[in-house]
Amino acid sequence: MENPVIIFGAKGLGKVALDIFKNNDVIVYCLLDDDPKLVGTEIGDVLVAAPTDSEEHLKMIGDHCEAFVATDDNRERKALVKLLTEKRKKMPVNAIHRTAKVEESASLGHGNLVAAHALVGSFAKVGSHCIVNAGAVVDYEAQLADFVQVGQGSLVGPGATVGEGTFIGAGCTLVAGVKVGKNARIGAGSVVIANVPDGTTVFGVPAKKVE
Repeated sequence: MENPVIIFGAKGLGKVALDIFKNNDVIVYCLLDDDPKLVGTEIGDVLVAAPTDSEEHLKMIGDHCEAFVATDDNRERKALVKLLTEKRKKMPVNAIHRTAKVEESASLGHGNLVAAHALVGSFAKVGSHCIVNAGAVVDYEAQLADFVQVGQGSLVGPGATVGEGTFIGAGCTLVAGVKVGKNARIGAGSVVIANVPDGTTVFGVPAKKVE
């Protein structure tokens, strides 16, 4: 990526994105965050310049400057994506760590974060605005819809499908071919061996519905 980038969000995920872009030799103009305690401070050598709705900085997004949304709160993430697409007609770029592996046959949408040592396998499909945390594996022919989060070290097995907005905790295993619906939540360390309906929270080995 040749253009510089502005990162929307300066907390944990913003710091991860900052490291990814800097390690990929991408210039980060600044970070934006709505926490007034952060505005005016620096992270590394990059300024947290303003809130995320700063018109001055939004006007910079265009043909010569990219944006990345760095929050793991899906409501905030969706709102910021909407702000960028409506006001600037611009989709966020992907942030892919240099140690991550995305197979050539895999497909990724926009605005995804793929962290250190993660793998997106052969013919896997990752939608847009997903977070694949450090060491996670989206195995061959697996599919993630938009706004999915995959925790550190988790495995989405071959051919598994995960619906929009689902959260997968750290250290989980989704066995081959399992189907997880929209807005589901899978507790850390769980092993999912059966399909999970929309909006369901499961936990355990094997994973069972949490009442």
